[in-house]
Amino acid sequence: MRLTASQPLGKTSVRGNRWNRATAALMLSLCLGFPPSVAMCPPYCLCASDIISCSGRNLSVLPSDLPSYATRLDLSHNALTALPVDWTSGPFDRLATLILSRNSISQIEGNAFTVAPYLIHLDISSNQLTVLNSSIFSGLKELKELLLFGNQISQINPGAFSDLYSLQRLYLSGNRLNAFPLGLYWEPGGPRNLTFLDLSNNMLSKVPVQRLLSLPLQGGNYLQENPLVCDCALLALLEYWMWRQYRPLIVFRSQYPCRDDSGPKCSQQVVSDMPVEANTYQVDPGKWLSVPCPGLTSPTQDVFWVTPKTVLKSSTNDTSARLIVSPNGTLEIQEALMEDSGVYVCVAARGRHFGPKESPEVNVVVGNQSTASRSGLTRRKGAEHFNTAFTTLASCVVSIILVLLYLYLTPCRCQENRGGASGGCGGRAFVLCADPREVESGQRRSNGKRVAFLEPQLEDSDVDGLKTTAINLGHVTTEGILKNGSRTVGQTLTDPTQMA
Repeated sequence: MRLTASQPLGKTSVRGNRWNRATAALMLSLCLGFPPSVAMCPPYCLCASDIISCSGRNLSVLPSDLPSYATRLDLSHNALTALPVDWTSGPFDRLATLILSRNSISQIEGNAFTVAPYLIHLDISSNQLTVLNSSIFSGLKELKELLLFGNQISQINPGAFSDLYSLQRLYLSGNRLNAFPLGLYWEPGGPRNLTFLDLSNNMLSKVPVQRLLSLPLQGGNYLQENPLVCDCALLALLEYWMWRQYRPLIVFRSQYPCRDDSGPKCSQQVVSDMPVEANTYQVDPGKWLSVPCPGLTSPTQDVFWVTPKTVLKSSTNDTSARLIVSPNGTLEIQEALMEDSGVYVCVAARGRHFGPKESPEVNVVVGNQSTASRSGLTRRKGAEHFNTAFTTLASCVVSIILVLLYLYLTPCRCQENRGGASGGCGGRAFVLCADPREVESGQRRSNGKRVAFLEPQLEDSDVDGLKTTAINLGHVTTEGILKNGSRTVGQTLTDPTQMA
């Protein structure tokens, strides 16, 4: 087969060069036996190993010949308007990041992302989405980060976030939401580990305070730049978040309402002194207990109590429940059980900030206080016993190491001249050496070393008027010095009084 150029030599366009390179790559891949979907890179994209970038190509239709080996696919800054189910010819079994931002996408069909079941990061920001239909993100069980900010989303249908079990971070700022998406937390099949939710710059006027109080504070719910109505419930929530040093509020406090004294009057009288430490209330099992809200009397609006299991509200009490909140904000515990013990927090609009040591918490103890804390005390005692045993074991190990170092490390060499004293070892020195007879004969009959401890002696010292000379160990047989305790001293030392 003869190939002819479509343009004269020297006048080949850039597009023609790309086509020729793509054709050559296709022929080479076919000759080597690789399918085009594995080895080909679209001529209008850039490919670097497993990264495919088709960004800024003004594409209005998704390319169908994208390599399936990609782990990162960038289709941003184009003119795409929709994402159908069959937007790609084959599955992306390795795709972890898909970027569709800065397009004009207004419609995403259900199950459109099932071809990329291992997506971790999905960016659909800055598009024209208005509604999130059910099953729009179906199949993305591994997805951890979803970016939807900068759209026109005003409605989220039930089941829109189904299958997003692993979702941790969701960005919904800069949309037109007028209701808090409660389904994110309480719909079956929704995210179970969501720790970051950005709802800033929407159209929210109210938030579900009772539901928000039940959420853990490890992550964050960003609600700034919304037209929130400053009522007593919102004021109570903001005061509670300030006391807990909730980062989304601390960082963007100036962009929340209720910033001055122009807010609503939610209490007829506020106690000026808050308890420095949490008060403790004790009750016997089966009895009733009334717990007043710290620092608050005669409230005119709702009071919330955060209990170890749930969040209670004064205006929505269940008459059949054992725990209720009275209109004056007092927590009533009826027929107390042992599992009612724990830390309770009264959340109310007090119209003031908490001091550095003030606390709205109370401790509730059902039964004998020592009995209630027995399990914790047992754990503490167990930890103390473990620490004691570990310390004893460590001391033993260190002692053994020191003894071994003391016995087997020789600070002074044995004197070759056995007739002289072991000079150079100092006063309180010790000598470690083998049996001289074994050294001379070249045979080792034992594995032990001989240890001699020398007390410092001065040649001209006077003891009871008698002069003593330094002891000469040259004539002492070493086999009698600490030789496994099995032999006696071969020769005894002369009495210093006889050596004078």
